Amino acid sequence: MKKIIKNVAAATAVLTVISGFATAQEPKKGGTLTMAIQQTPRHLNPAVQSGTATGQPGTQLFASLLRYDDGWSPQPYLAKSWEVSDDGLSVTVHLVTGATFHDGKPITSEDVAFSIDTVKENHPFKSMFAPVESVETPDANTAIIKLSKPHPALLLAMSSQLLSIIPKHVYGDGQDPKKHPQNSENVVGSGPFKLVEFKRDQHVILERYDGYFLEGLPLLDKIVMRIIQDGSARTIALENGELMVSGFEQNPRDLNRMKKNADLDVSNAGYAAIGPVNWLAFNTKDGKTADVKVRQAIAYAIDRDFILKALMRGTIGPAKTGIHPGSPFYNDNVEAYDLDLVKANKILDDAGYKKDGDGTRFSLSLDYGWPTMKPFAEYMKPALKKVGIDVIIRSSADFPTWAKRISTHDFEMTMDNVFNWGDPVIGVHRTYNSKNIKKGVIWSNTQQYSNARVDELMDLAGATNDIEERKKYYTEFQEILAKELPLYPLFPSPYHTVSNKKVMNAPNSIWGTSSPLDKVWIK
Repeated sequence: MKKIIKNVAAATAVLTVISGFATAQEPKKGGTLTMAIQQTPRHLNPAVQSGTATGQPGTQLFASLLRYDDGWSPQPYLAKSWEVSDDGLSVTVHLVTGATFHDGKPITSEDVAFSIDTVKENHPFKSMFAPVESVETPDANTAIIKLSKPHPALLLAMSSQLLSIIPKHVYGDGQDPKKHPQNSENVVGSGPFKLVEFKRDQHVILERYDGYFLEGLPLLDKIVMRIIQDGSARTIALENGELMVSGFEQNPRDLNRMKKNADLDVSNAGYAAIGPVNWLAFNTKDGKTADVKVRQAIAYAIDRDFILKALMRGTIGPAKTGIHPGSPFYNDNVEAYDLDLVKANKILDDAGYKKDGDGTRFSLSLDYGWPTMKPFAEYMKPALKKVGIDVIIRSSADFPTWAKRISTHDFEMTMDNVFNWGDPVIGVHRTYNSKNIKKGVIWSNTQQYSNARVDELMDLAGATNDIEERKKYYTEFQEILAKELPLYPLFPSPYHTVSNKKVMNAPNSIWGTSSPLDKVWIK
């Protein structure tokens, strides 16, 4: 057996230095943190709901087995230590002693097993725990996770909002866990804060759980999460001190404005595990975009530098592949398709797409599904006109309308934004796996892309714990995708955490503000 973390004392020492909450000042207990979240959560239980709206409050209410630092290293949380067998087919987790849920009942290995089963059955990210065959519970503080194959994404899937440890004595009552009334009211959590009030479209109020298993934590008395959808309103509230923290901020104009405010810290640290990548996706099965030459020509006609400088105002760099640049598996050495109109026109000429009298070769529709994507869609029209492609922009009345169009493959091109969710097994494979071409399911393989070698590389990378082997597979994976272009990556979303300078230890781990705020304090 291979011991990953030997003991909780050593791990605690590590946490204080590199967990993303380090500080040289003596922490002060007490106070209320006012914080913004940008959407009303469907409910507060991340075990059965994805998304950052649920994840930000959910990671305060529910603890996970592990937490991650800013260097992609797993650290103890509810698990004080863990061991991976030499064959990679079992992971033994040793829980901290004395941990309790918010109703005072002990957190045991039975709750861990129940939580994994619940997530596996109900969470939309099916790949996270798909290889889990069973969870053995030889004693109250030991859980042995049995796998059908090595699963390199397992440890990351045991962190942050991906594996909330929920109480079996509450959610094991036979009700549908996705509709359980205690997802939103009378929540019995396992994390540093407990629920006071969830008022839809207004706020989520949390207060310190005095029985929290990490001694001396949390430091705050209370967190008030105000639900503010309007970015300008959040900016004003941060500038006047009405808000103290807001995560997932990405509007370039607002970010550059707030960077000039002496009272605010505007940090792009964190969020690599969320891994949002913006791209132009193609229908690879039907119409003109089924021709790889058309896709390549379109890529050469797009000025990514203009997008980054003029539209994103310097707040983010490029993404050359569908793996987020912050990932250890990102391959920067692929064809970038830098602007080259001569090459783009030649590719189209050689492929037989001749211009007519007014210089047009053919028309393509371009969809977008939400307002922030509109500027990028509008940019594509004049950009592609330069190579003879007439772009017809097609907006949707709302997100469901766009999602239906794209998921039923009723599109030629679309702007999109898709999250990596930490490990490629969780959030990247779904976009390219030929087995994941599912009509009616958004953020599946809606491009209808199919390549047997790509499928094989994903299978190989998803069945070994050897990180160097995985890097080798994902390097080739990204090289193939860069040539075949089922989508053209543009840039990661420029997620930032904006915080008042009185806020200490604002989170900068790979999960950003979708991580426990137990070490945050106010000076």
